[in-house]
Amino acid sequence: MGLELGPNGAPGTPLSEEIDHALHPVVHERRVPSYGCIVDPTVEVDRWTEVAQVGATRRVVGTFPIDQARRFADGVSSWLERSRHGEDASVVFDRPVGSERDLVVLSTATGATLVQRHPLGVVRVVGDFGVLRYDGLDWHHEPPVADWITATVASGAHHRADVLRRLLEFAVHDLGARGIGAILVHRPEGEPFPAVQPRLPVPPPLQIDRPADLAPLIHAISQVDGATVFDSAGTLRQLGARLVPSPEAESEVDGFRGMRHTAARRYSYDDPEATLIVVSEDGPVTVVRAGRRIGRRERDTDEDRTP
Repeated sequence: MGLELGPNGAPGTPLSEEIDHALHPVVHERRVPSYGCIVDPTVEVDRWTEVAQVGATRRVVGTFPIDQARRFADGVSSWLERSRHGEDASVVFDRPVGSERDLVVLSTATGATLVQRHPLGVVRVVGDFGVLRYDGLDWHHEPPVADWITATVASGAHHRADVLRRLLEFAVHDLGARGIGAILVHRPEGEPFPAVQPRLPVPPPLQIDRPADLAPLIHAISQVDGATVFDSAGTLRQLGARLVPSPEAESEVDGFRGMRHTAARRYSYDDPEATLIVVSEDGPVTVVRAGRRIGRRERDTDEDRTP
């Protein structure tokens, strides 16, 4: 492979076999099945459920052929577990864990590399190196967000680090990975929100740190323009809000890229304690505070990384 995955990814290992299977699925009656495998976990299964906030039922595969066991792993709720040094098993979770964010969390919880062929056809390989996505034409590498999150949080003394971390992960792995453009606004203090014009009714108080709240939140954001506003605790307060710049912000802050980035920069000039996360429809994520950009994550495309 072009990407260095260490001895776990050498030819003939479970990881290389699973990536090959995900890239070359067996088509039945024109239907391409989804698939998922947890490769070489280093953490006991009881710890998975605690860290990933998900219940799991694990059954040892035994002598059942691996090529047949793969048929039962959909890569969303049911997964195959393979290990070079232990027993292969079937793992079924009590809720779907098929989103990119779920895979990042699950990879951390299990200490494993995850291989998934999503129901929409995207192949992902997720591990301590970050996320590799194959869309049928190219591989895209999304490096781990940990260092970027640390730098972003450090520059905002009044912000809750845990909430900003979850918002950044949500922006990169839930919105950016799906091509959903958005502006996320996080304020360390409560009401009122300066220069925000509500356009929709007050939304339900969804929480950025509750896995069960993320699916409806993603679905709602994908259907509206405007900003999504969260309070200091990461609770949704406004959806589809219009960011209204002051005359001073319009004169002092130049336009940047498109309307979404310009609106975010000018709002942050008027509300310097807020952190705004701008997600472009083509994937990159930008962080803005006090009228200036403090971080940007470009999507890395490199054919040399292709497995």
